[in-house]
Amino acid sequence: MIEEYEFEDDFNTPQFHWVAGFMSGTSVDAVDVALIYTNGIEIKELGPTVERKYSLVERSILQTAVEAARNWNWEGDPPKPEFDRAIDVISRTHTDAFYQLVKKNNGKKPQLAGVHGQTVLHKAATNDEYGETLQLVDAEALSKEFGISIVYDFRSMDIAAGGQGAPLTPAYHNGLFNTLEFKNGTVLNLGGVANITFIDRDRELIAFDTGPGNGPIDEWVQRHNRGFYDEDGQIARSGKVNLEKIDKLLNNPWFKESPPKSLDRYSFSANMVDGLSFEDGVATLTAFSAKSVALGIELLPDTPEVMIVCGGGRHNACLMDFLKDYVPCKVLTSEDVGWRGDSIEAEAFAYLAVRRLYGLATSWNSTTGVDDFACGGILHIKGEDDNFELLDDGIELDEDAD
Repeated sequence: MIEEYEFEDDFNTPQFHWVAGFMSGTSVDAVDVALIYTNGIEIKELGPTVERKYSLVERSILQTAVEAARNWNWEGDPPKPEFDRAIDVISRTHTDAFYQLVKKNNGKKPQLAGVHGQTVLHKAATNDEYGETLQLVDAEALSKEFGISIVYDFRSMDIAAGGQGAPLTPAYHNGLFNTLEFKNGTVLNLGGVANITFIDRDRELIAFDTGPGNGPIDEWVQRHNRGFYDEDGQIARSGKVNLEKIDKLLNNPWFKESPPKSLDRYSFSANMVDGLSFEDGVATLTAFSAKSVALGIELLPDTPEVMIVCGGGRHNACLMDFLKDYVPCKVLTSEDVGWRGDSIEAEAFAYLAVRRLYGLATSWNSTTGVDDFACGGILHIKGEDDNFELLDDGIELDEDAD
């Protein structure tokens, strides 16, 4: 039997809720879902997690949608057939992951879900024009399948307010970091793109994308039909880093731009190492990702005391060793400080969903470049007939709404 948690009646003061967060990253390998108990400020308890791997067919459909989106690039009619097939995959796999989570949670549903969707295209804002971003998800279908309300489309409101739309995890990084004893530090997320959050108790949060993460490495490995990624960095260790190529790549003026700033997954691609052997290409791309992070550290107001690494890239031992060589501070994994490194992004979107529920900021000028701050995400209340009104300071429900 599936039970449901009940919401508190007071929607003005943030209450603690059990919330599920969903993340499907640019690596397109799985949908991660995590359950947390939070009021959008404190993280009081962590619940079960689920990783629902994509099948080869599902992965191919999602990657085809990404390629179609890149070819479209917001010009003309969007590639509806490719997007529709991808949305169907997202709906089926997210529903599967949700009910796996409910089963692990002794049959009890969360009260709310934060669903990121699948990013297929992202264009950062410039001085001349606003950015654009697109995450594929059918919120109404998922809300109906889950039987609970959801928050989705977290990035668009930030972009509409002049922000980059990324990164959005700093609010959650800050919530986690505040439980530790370090004076300051950075949280590094190594996904397809790498991004850092600088946290100092005496300063505003600073966050930005530092450059490529695992994306170009995975792309190079897949292009050579050698799997989907460099497991444990073994291929990189067998190759030789081409320092001359890295020096040229690091001359890209983007690395000297002041934050906040963001990238699309394909802003830096595997084409950067065309002409190198397979092994040397992997080694060079791996070292390049680490050196990009080191350049990002140089843009911070202080050298951090510690860097805590989360995301799939922390499993790449060669990449972690390069980081320890290049970064001027202690490098730890999320597990070293008691965090769940594979689930942090999913947890983050659960946390952001509650912040949206109560009208709390989800991004700031110092994290995305938004004019002041933004409260991002669209709230879809369970049930088509439920009446609700979105307000600047939260939500107001009618007496019959769940």
